[in-house]
Amino acid sequence: MARTGKIEAGMDGRRLRGQENRRRIVEAMLELVREGNISPGAEEVSARANVGLRTVFRHFDDMDSLYRELSEMMRAEIEPVMNRPWPEGGWPARLDAIVERRAQVFEKIMPFQIAADVHKHRSAFLREDHELLTRMQRAMLREALPPELRKDRIVFEALELLLSLDAWRRLRLEQGLSVQQAKKTMAAAAAAVSAARGK
Repeated sequence: MARTGKIEAGMDGRRLRGQENRRRIVEAMLELVREGNISPGAEEVSARANVGLRTVFRHFDDMDSLYRELSEMMRAEIEPVMNRPWPEGGWPARLDAIVERRAQVFEKIMPFQIAADVHKHRSAFLREDHELLTRMQRAMLREALPPELRKDRIVFEALELLLSLDAWRRLRLEQGLSVQQAKKTMAAAAAAVSAARGK
């Protein structure tokens, strides 16, 4: 009986070490991606996570589960921002809130999204995760819009484009705008489209 207890304790210890190593690997990958490394190698992850190279290779065998854990970490960071209640004051106040919260979220997820785009063709999970993020953003915009804008398909699609991660990425990276400049540009474009609908 004592021997069985020792075996079970040993198995539990190995399982806990394995979970801890995996957590460190996922966090190391996330840190490296945030620093601009869109495809971290096993050696870099091993060094950052302070685990053996063989341990990394063991966990790298199932990339989709690692991507899933990365995505769950990111979602835990962004959900409090995305789930804030809408402010009072009608569409102009809501538009400001959309731009503000999307800017915060996009700044957090942009490095991960750039890395995900590189690997999306090989990962069913990354493709599904991208589609889920897109659906969530569309649903949130639809909820925030006043009825007259929500019903206008062209205006809705134009606003969805202007307030998208792709637009944010272009403003920040290709056009070289600061966060504040990008927010002002995004808000001005969305406000112009909203106002044009009433003319």
